[in-house]
Amino acid sequence: MKLTIGFIGFGKSTTRYHLPYVFIRDHLTVKTIFNRKRKPELEKNYTEAAIQFTDELDEILSDPDIQLVSICTPPDTHYSYAKQCLEHGKHVLVEKPFCSLREEAEELLMLAKEKNLAIMPFQNRRFDGDFLAVKEVIEKGYLGEIVEIESHFDYFRPEADPAPGAYYNGAFYGLGVHTLDQIISLFGRPRYVAYDIRSVRRKENPDDTFEAQLFYENMKAIVKTSHLVKMDYPKFIVHGKKGSFIKYGIDQQEACLKAGIMPEVEGFGQDLERAYGQAVYIDSNGEEQKKTIPTPQGDYGKVYDNLHAVILGDEEKLVSDEELLTNMEILERGFEKAGPHVVELEKQS
Repeated sequence: MKLTIGFIGFGKSTTRYHLPYVFIRDHLTVKTIFNRKRKPELEKNYTEAAIQFTDELDEILSDPDIQLVSICTPPDTHYSYAKQCLEHGKHVLVEKPFCSLREEAEELLMLAKEKNLAIMPFQNRRFDGDFLAVKEVIEKGYLGEIVEIESHFDYFRPEADPAPGAYYNGAFYGLGVHTLDQIISLFGRPRYVAYDIRSVRRKENPDDTFEAQLFYENMKAIVKTSHLVKMDYPKFIVHGKKGSFIKYGIDQQEACLKAGIMPEVEGFGQDLERAYGQAVYIDSNGEEQKKTIPTPQGDYGKVYDNLHAVILGDEEKLVSDEELLTNMEILERGFEKAGPHVVELEKQS
């Protein structure tokens, strides 16, 4: 079955992180893109794709051909748009962050269940090559029982323009939503979370620096972002009872997309060999081993592949409802109080 998609929003998210992957998949087709303000100068680039553009939302909501709506708009609009789509019988994919509040997410999940529809966040960075390398090392057991993992998403951008906004416009909701999801996908729901969330470059802006420490029974995960990291720092550091793994360098899909190199081009998103991760561990014979881990090929379009299969009834959702709600709770509770603090998460029923 070919899945017909409508998009709400026609900004960088849609054109850079969604459409290039959808266009190369025969089981997906885009019919209509809604944007409140039309962009003729951009629309003309999609003439060959025969996409309809509109500033009337009802043209998507009331179109029986459109089965899935992908929402790529500012965070404070996600809940409203997603609810309207569900009420009109559409499956929904929502850009990050899924909502501003866990309560909103719970309501949308309940509505989707009542209407037998699928709704899921666009957690594309589960298909970053660097994260896939971490998964491979952990799943193959090279390091033994994992005791600590550290994940970084850093930049060196010392200048910051004035950009006042709500808490969900900062780095924790914007980037932490991805790095938290990666950890949750590997290890599930933590028991405690410790937060340090700050605005360092320009105090009146939302946060640009954060560290969250997730505590499990016998393990700790650290997710960090800063815009003031000038020297190379590992993207991932993983320690286990048998060894360690270090990976420098971020997934190359985004860099290619920014440069106008599309997923169908040979070599798209491939990592440099010098950036391959290194594992050092003690094997079953008690001998030290050093292993280079080639970076797996990332593919953000696999989120759409999964949702297509979910709609057909062939797969479970890539991001479970429990994982989504855990992520939303960790994000939201980071702003319960000012300054560093620790929260305890109750077990999910």
